[in-house]
This record gives sequence, C-alpha cells and structure tokens, in this order.
Amino acid sequence: MNKLYVVGIGPGEYEQMTVRAINALKGSDTIIGYTVYVDLVKEHFPGKEFMTTPMKKEVDRCVMAFQEAMKGKTVSMICSGDAGVYGMSGLMYEVGKDYPQVELEIIPGVTAATGGAAVLGAPLIHDFCLISLSDLLTPWEKIESRLLHASEADFVICLYNPSSKKRHDYLMKACDLMMRYKKEDTVCGIVGNIGREGENMKIMTLKELRNTSVDMFTTVFVGNSQTKEINGKMVTPRGYRDV
Repeated sequence: MNKLYVVGIGPGEYEQMTVRAINALKGSDTIIGYTVYVDLVKEHFPGKEFMTTPMKKEVDRCVMAFQEAMKGKTVSMICSGDAGVYGMSGLMYEVGKDYPQVELEIIPGVTAATGGAAVLGAPLIHDFCLISLSDLLTPWEKIESRLLHASEADFVICLYNPSSKKRHDYLMKACDLMMRYKKEDTVCGIVGNIGREGENMKIMTLKELRNTSVDMFTTVFVGNSQTKEINGKMVTPRGYRDV
C-alpha cells in the first residue's frame, strides 16, 4: 500500500512540531505543501524532495500528493497548525476517493488556538469555539449567525483569519455583533506570528479590540463573562476553586 501522510506542522516553529510529525517527515521521500509552509520546514529536513503550489491551488496540491504516492514514494502533505482544523485533511479524503491504492494517515499538530492560548495565558480553560472570519468559502450571513449564537451562549470565541486587505473591517463587524451579548469590557487577547519570528501578544477589552488593527497572521481570543486578566495574562476560570 502506498503511504501518504497529512501532517500538521504546528504554528511554524520546529520545536512546536510533534515528535510524530517530525518522524513522518523524516520517513518521507517527498514533502508537499503551500510554498510558505514548505519554507518553514525545509532547513530541518535536508535531502528531501520538496514540491509546492501557491495559495488557491489546494485541489491541485492534493492531486499532486496522491500522484507522487502512486509512484511508490512515501509522501507528506504539510499544513500549518493542525491538518484537521481548517486544514487539508478533509479535502485529502475527498480527492483520495480516486486513489484507493493510497493509504492516508493524519498527523495532528498544534493549532493556532492552542498555540496562541499558551502565549496569552489560559483563555480556553472552559467551553470555547473556533470561528473563521474568512467568507471565501463560507457566506458572511452564516458567520454572523455563528458569532451571535456563540456570544449568546457565553462561549470563549477564538477567531481565525480575522482580517485581510479585502476584509479590513471584518473584525470590527464581528465585535459589533458579539457586543450584542458580550459586555464591552470583556477580556480579549490577540497573538501575532504564533511560534514564529516576531511573535507578539496583547490583552485588551472587547471595545478596544473593535478598533485594533490585525492581519491574517493574528489569532483573536474573546473571553466569556468569567474571563479575567491575572498578572498580564488572559485567564478563563473553570471553577475548580469553587468545587
């Protein structure tokens, strides 16, 4: 059986890759991915064959991976974060229906929510949800509904893809929606370039977050009604001290 791994490489720093992910890449003949992600791992795996495609060529990338595996190679398709969280594993299974001779194995990785949470402190200790503000594949009306319902249910909300050149005001719109149910002084945090050069973080209120500039390399954390700031860190209690 031909072998194809779908590997979550974490936020970008080699030290934040799992041992299982490193072993899969070490055992692969060919490593395939979006150009930016391949550049993050290339220096750590000398002697491997690397193949890339630009953004918006995800289907082509998947087909390429299966075709290389069909040549008898052990192949790894890499994704940033976790391959199963806004990653490529779902599409790989869809494309893989045409390649029954290839065995897929998914290797999990540290996603931005958990990587960023560690930088901020402990914002995800209680129930939370992940919502992407990118409307490239999801209609804004559906994103809006999810923001409203998650806010009403008092979830901690982690926002992926909070802004881009075409969506420069989406975080502002999201904050306005969340403030229908969350208080303006709700503790929030942002983390930029998680696990990469230039990593940075900041804690602020939801009202302040509304007017904060972010980019696609920023992950946003919006607390629940219990979230607090402790010694410069964002902390959501779970209630252990009340038991």
